[in-house]
Amino acid sequence: MTILTRRALGAVAALTLMAAPAVTQPARMAAHRAAYRLDLGEARQSGVSAVRGAMVFEVVDACEGWATRQRMTMTVTDRDGQEVETVSDYATYEAKDGSRLRFSLTQSSQGAVSQRVAGEAELQPDGSGRIRYTEPQGQEEELPPGTLLPMRHTVLSVEAARGGRRILTAPLFDGTSDEGPQDTTTIISTWGPAGGQPRFPLLADQASGRMRIAFFERRAATSGASQPEYEVGLRYFENGVADELLMDFGEFSVTGRMLELAPIPGGC
Repeated sequence: MTILTRRALGAVAALTLMAAPAVTQPARMAAHRAAYRLDLGEARQSGVSAVRGAMVFEVVDACEGWATRQRMTMTVTDRDGQEVETVSDYATYEAKDGSRLRFSLTQSSQGAVSQRVAGEAELQPDGSGRIRYTEPQGQEEELPPGTLLPMRHTVLSVEAARGGRRILTAPLFDGTSDEGPQDTTTIISTWGPAGGQPRFPLLADQASGRMRIAFFERRAATSGASQPEYEVGLRYFENGVADELLMDFGEFSVTGRMLELAPIPGGC
């Protein structure tokens, strides 16, 4: 799946390897529709007393690319009972060779639009490239060598886990901000064969493992900052489906539990 929300919610020179056998077959992503329930994880003295929400994530195999859409509604309640509702609608089309991304995000708070981002990113074989925004209109950003797009990041994370690797670091651009890419570090803590009877047929006979992805501002490297802006924990299956989510925003975290999962026909 793509990387949930950002800043709220090729060549891989920075892939750090441990001694392990190579993966001979590339990871095969499954086109699917998944629905998640969102709840409060930890509050950490942030003043947040409750979180409720829902997220629907879709991946469609569009032959030469992946079309994804993520729709999320989340209501955060503070200790005084005040509620803030955030709604986001995020869509992308990513070429399967990781060379191009079209993206669009609309986010609203309390019924008023708070953010719009849209445009296209193109990458060269070394992962460098350029983002051209249509919202904000006329804005452009450079992408550093080694940049990954979201579906490519998912594929490489799964392939790294299957190969016994434990760390993947790379700049990532997903189109959820007008501030360009972020640096990411993915820690793969476990990976094991399929076991037991899964809740959903699409997960049958699929190996799985847990990963935690930390997102950093690229400008933080020059300022000496080392704390991530936020982190996302997932249990990924071999086909790119995640059934458990943890979005850690520092002051509080949000858990996501899959309630529905169904395949989506498509492809060539």
